[in-house]
Amino acid sequence: MKAFLLAAGLGTRLRPLTETVPKCLVPIGGRPLLSYWLELLARHGVTDVLVNLHHLPDQVRRFAEQPGHPVRLTLTFERELLGSAGTVVANWSFVADEESFLIGYADNLTNADVSALLRFHRSHDAPLTMGLFRADDPRACGIADVDERGVITSFVEKPEHPGSDLANAGMYAARPSLRRFLPTHAPADIGNDLLPRLVGSMRGTEVSGYIRDIGTWESYRKAEEDVAAGRFAIA
Repeated sequence: MKAFLLAAGLGTRLRPLTETVPKCLVPIGGRPLLSYWLELLARHGVTDVLVNLHHLPDQVRRFAEQPGHPVRLTLTFERELLGSAGTVVANWSFVADEESFLIGYADNLTNADVSALLRFHRSHDAPLTMGLFRADDPRACGIADVDERGVITSFVEKPEHPGSDLANAGMYAARPSLRRFLPTHAPADIGNDLLPRLVGSMRGTEVSGYIRDIGTWESYRKAEEDVAAGRFAIA
């Protein structure tokens, strides 16, 4: 099993920390965020992970060169940011021969049940399965409406008047049939440029576990508190 881990963001809302540390390596509980992701993916059967780089790439390269990572790492540098969907397009050969693969946003701290997401994904033949969670503030998330078969019938980024609290968890299972839906321009974003094309053709399932975007100082401090208090661990 292979996975894309999208990690090239600038992390502007976490400045000044991210002026000297790439967002994917910010420390939480004394560990780089990326190390939590690699442990999680390995525990759920992932063997190979592609990580995209842009901001402060040498720090991520040095992290990748450290011994003991539980997965094989492939790094790809983007001189100009390609966007989350653009990274998948540019590195399609990494997963072209896979029956299924994963895509994750590396700016989340999570211990989500990836295996449950994969089991649901293998129960149908849609090109993509979106992991979903119940959001405290749906207006700050991408929100999905899902029918009784798990088909996502609408998806709106940060809606002013959310129709539900089922939010995009930033984790997807996909298969090669996704290729025909991917945008051809770059930069291209998964939330804005890919997912709207998949409405009616993708499935969604609620995933259990801790899911927190650490992109703001408030959320980052909350993640630190949760780790310190034992409210978060890779199960």
